[in-house]
Amino acid sequence: MNEEKRVIEELRETVCRLHAELVRYGLVAWTAGNISGRVPGADLFVIKPSGVSYDDLTPESIVVCDLDGDLVEGSLAPSSDTAAHAYVYRHMPEVNGVAHTHSTYASAWAARGEPIPCVLTAMADEFGGGIPVGPFALIGGDDIGRGIVETLTGHRSRAVLMRNHGVFTIGESPKAAVKAAVMCEDVARTVHVARQLGVPAPIAPGDVDSLYDRYQNVYGQRSHR
Repeated sequence: MNEEKRVIEELRETVCRLHAELVRYGLVAWTAGNISGRVPGADLFVIKPSGVSYDDLTPESIVVCDLDGDLVEGSLAPSSDTAAHAYVYRHMPEVNGVAHTHSTYASAWAARGEPIPCVLTAMADEFGGGIPVGPFALIGGDDIGRGIVETLTGHRSRAVLMRNHGVFTIGESPKAAVKAAVMCEDVARTVHVARQLGVPAPIAPGDVDSLYDRYQNVYGQRSHR
């Protein structure tokens, strides 16, 4: 087995396994939602096939596409969001994972076309500020991808609420993109509840910067150099 084939097989296994996290955290219903991962060193990515039940997903069913969104390997049709994922990978070389959900609370903000304000330290930590809203776009072409890229370029958030649609998240790995999707729904729910009680208090921009820097550069275990 050559190196590229081995890497693709490992990535298919990883992306297949991560789809179970979307179910575990209640971020998807039926066959909606998808995760993809860029193949290191190649103009390829792997993604969930269209309309396949999460219970039926296997590493072999995860398909391989090129950066134009065309099927390269696999017997099933790629996700209907493949063109959007491909556009992100073409235009954001730092991104190695993309996740998409219709999670309830975050999608409710998207339905209102309203960004989620940064009123929680967890938001400052993970997203470096509020979670922005992207434009409405029809499914199937690369308009969604364009909206994701235009909205998140120059923004610290790794999540975007696509208007009237749902959540797309990006990351340095598929796992990081899934984490951002989990955190996006968590803060969307909490801020929604806070608004039922009154007006949430914003966090000062300087404190947001400090929280983001600490979480990104200090928090957690660091390997010794």
